[in-house]
Amino acid sequence: MLDFMGNSRKNEVDNGAYSNTNIPVTLQQGLSLSPYMNVDPSYLPISQPEFIFPEGAVKQRGRLELAFGQIGAACILGAGIGGASGLYRGIKATTIAGETGKLRRTQLINHVMKGGANMANSLGVITIMYTCAGIGITWIRGTDDSLNTIGAAAASAALFRSAAGVRKAGFASAIAAGVATMYCIWNNGGFSSQRMREWKSYRS
Repeated sequence: MLDFMGNSRKNEVDNGAYSNTNIPVTLQQGLSLSPYMNVDPSYLPISQPEFIFPEGAVKQRGRLELAFGQIGAACILGAGIGGASGLYRGIKATTIAGETGKLRRTQLINHVMKGGANMANSLGVITIMYTCAGIGITWIRGTDDSLNTIGAAAASAALFRSAAGVRKAGFASAIAAGVATMYCIWNNGGFSSQRMREWKSYRS
């Protein structure tokens, strides 16, 4: 490290800087001199973190990258909800049947495992359908926005309930589209006053 402080005895100070090194020796208000650089940190450029993306790449994770986490989260959530529901049904059924001891414990475990597996399987399948539909719609439209999310939710719900008939499939699709719409509104800023003013100005 250069000893600039030692040079101060041999060089004159001109307006707070060494005449031969042009390094400031005075500090601006609220800043401290670095003991390692001997430079006023206010003269160093402050920039935000920058990330390097391949040329032409989108600066966000795509639906395929998010699919794995979404499917896993759906399965875990389904297992938890189904297990809790199975435990409730098991307690109710064994109480009515008057079962006790090891027999009741075995029945409770069976109810929990069956309920958790069924719900995890259902939510996992729905999520796979949703991600596949989202990827397909994004590929067809060439862009990824909220319309893709709403369309993917409606399509996956209709496909999942298609075996129950057209009416139930349409009803499930409408509910899924409504939930997806509410999520997109919340994700894009919600119903804040600023967003409402922007919407009114856009409509006018």
